[in-house]
Amino acid sequence: MVLPVLPPIEPMLAKAAAAVPTGGFLYEPKWDGFRCLVFRDGADIELGSRGGKSLTRYFPELVASLAEALPPRCVLDGEIVVVQGSRLDFDRLSDRIHPAESRIRLLAEQTPATFVAFDLLALADQDLMGRPLAERREVLTRLFAPHPRVRVSRATQDADLARTWFETFEGAGLDGVVAKPLDGVYRPGERAMVKVKHERTADVVVAGYRLHKSGPVVGSLMLGLYLEDEPGVLNYVGGASAFTMARRAELVDELAPLVLGEGEDHPWTGEDDGGHRRPGALNRWNAGKDRSFVALRPERVCEVRYDQLQADRFRHSARFLRWRPDRQPESCGYGQLDVPAAYDLADVLGPAAGPAD
Repeated sequence: MVLPVLPPIEPMLAKAAAAVPTGGFLYEPKWDGFRCLVFRDGADIELGSRGGKSLTRYFPELVASLAEALPPRCVLDGEIVVVQGSRLDFDRLSDRIHPAESRIRLLAEQTPATFVAFDLLALADQDLMGRPLAERREVLTRLFAPHPRVRVSRATQDADLARTWFETFEGAGLDGVVAKPLDGVYRPGERAMVKVKHERTADVVVAGYRLHKSGPVVGSLMLGLYLEDEPGVLNYVGGASAFTMARRAELVDELAPLVLGEGEDHPWTGEDDGGHRRPGALNRWNAGKDRSFVALRPERVCEVRYDQLQADRFRHSARFLRWRPDRQPESCGYGQLDVPAAYDLADVLGPAAGPAD
């Protein structure tokens, strides 16, 4: 490739805030997908992940779509998403990271991906990273040939509208709102943007823990919720891992009385009948990762903070807040969770990308 901006390059990142900031910002929906930098030089198209890994082989249909939609030489920042029905589906997107070429081709037909662009780093021989965002955005909106699988993210300078998006777009599977300084240059690897994400709390059952990579201390607590319509069935919903090393060591002793004794039953051990979510599934990003865990009797409840529910699990790691000795484990079910009202993703995506009127 011969481009003014070449891979690998770290995307510009965002720092968290509790509320939508005001004063000189461009606001966009926070897309829940794979961050992706697109590099095109003629027939060569490379998709780079946030961590610098190539995503190109996993999305052959997206490479074809970008070849149809983009100008011959450019570099874009955006998000790869998969749309199912009227919302984003992160699980179907994760399925695309698969070692088998035949599987990738099949999923490319069954669950094709969409690229949502939100920044332009280079065009032809011009490096645009030193230009203000307002200028980069103006060029971006006029860049593409219309294509249903290549979109430009919606954006507004109206903080009140951004707050409305924050409340309503979650129902379409989005993750919050991002605010970007209109006069800001593109700063690779720096947290130069602001993100406002949804946060909620839930009371969950602690039913195990994984060891930390550095030694015999707690790495993450393993959390469960009971199914409302199937009494006694405990779903694994995710983990909580933000502890100091001193606290990790304390937790080993604190949880020792709950460690499963020989011959004791546990909802996540024994034969898997496929009836509910259990820990231990392979991680396609790191197939060699140890997925073993220390099983605990599901007798303790803690309160955690989480941002989003993806199907029947937490989308990201939860944050431990406190123990809840006043709660019975059996009372910790999905019914307590706040479910956002449904919202049609088509209203978020808007029309297919193409030159502005």
